[in-house]
Amino acid sequence: MPSALPDGEPVPADGALPASALAGAADRPLGFYLHVPYCATRCGYCDFNTYTATELRGTGGVLASRDNYAETLTDEVRLARKVLGDDPREVRTVFVGGGTPTLLAADDLVRMLRAIRDEFGLAADAEVTTEANPESVDPAYLATLREGGFNRISFGMQSARQHVLKILDRTHTPGRPEACVAEARAAGFEHVNLDLIYGTPGESDDDWRASLDAALGAGPDHVSAYALIVEEGTQLARRIRRGEVPMTDDDVHADRYLIAEEALSAAGFDWYEVSNWATSEAGRCLHNELYWRGADWWGAGPGAHSHVGGVRWWNVKHPGAYAGALAAGKSPGAGREILTDEDRRVERVLLELRLREGVPLSLLREEGLAASRRALSEGLLQEGPYEEGRAVLTLRGRLLADAVVRDLVD
Repeated sequence: MPSALPDGEPVPADGALPASALAGAADRPLGFYLHVPYCATRCGYCDFNTYTATELRGTGGVLASRDNYAETLTDEVRLARKVLGDDPREVRTVFVGGGTPTLLAADDLVRMLRAIRDEFGLAADAEVTTEANPESVDPAYLATLREGGFNRISFGMQSARQHVLKILDRTHTPGRPEACVAEARAAGFEHVNLDLIYGTPGESDDDWRASLDAALGAGPDHVSAYALIVEEGTQLARRIRRGEVPMTDDDVHADRYLIAEEALSAAGFDWYEVSNWATSEAGRCLHNELYWRGADWWGAGPGAHSHVGGVRWWNVKHPGAYAGALAAGKSPGAGREILTDEDRRVERVLLELRLREGVPLSLLREEGLAASRRALSEGLLQEGPYEEGRAVLTLRGRLLADAVVRDLVD
């Protein structure tokens, strides 16, 4: 969740949505994203809306404390219940992200989940995920989460090489994420993800292969692999600008992606989104699929984004301002936008093209259809699905996904 917030119209003090957003809501899946903005240290590449204790000291008072954060976030869950009214939907997915959610006590994460269950109810097969820093959990912590209803966990591994972790300012030691997978399995977690990053300055092909081998050897059923994006304003961007570390180019990113695809496929993983692989349909991250398919989700927490029925809004960024708004009985929303039909069409193309199932050709305008025919002739789209009316990326197309999708929506 990037820290910069877009512009938009004001959010009503009570958070009310237009009637059009709630029309037909019972037929749409609903998910919750819970943002925990706290980190022990700031990673050099991170541009997310996160805060260390030092950064919060003196700026938010008791309102910004992580000691009472679960209570504060529960207030927003209750607000969501009021805003969504008598909608009978049970929550299909819950995803706790950050930041480092596992800096909170395990009981606090369970308390936040319980608030959703109490206010909305959870579907019998609900997917409940938390992100976790490998150094911030132990077997007892994981057991509490599992007993409290969490059934999926995502560990930030990033790399198996110490010098790569050092460039990223990651504090865990090599080998700890793999141990966490075993501990999570022992606690009863059904689904475990490892996050990896490729293209870090100073990383070699062999370093990347070693990270993939270590991740696969740990036995997760899901792997996310992302190219490092150097965001302006981050410590890493400043280091690159000063010439302290080299910038990794796009050709290296492409080579690393191909290495990942080869290793993951050989290990029984199938891609289902450009940066995500799973060993089975059940292993796919359903919560992320809500985002990619334009479903409804409520994002609770500082800077969190939400979408319900074509209305998208975002909360104030600072934990103190966020808690203060809720304490005053007001929505913490900072701004919102009401999407037009054309906005939603374009977003469907942008997001669904990245999925294994692709995007219906019927969503494309005349120029986009012409571009899709060119992409097909250039080997960027698969022939079989195209003949059946869908644009589905080939492996080469996945390497050039951003360029392909720009052509299809222009």
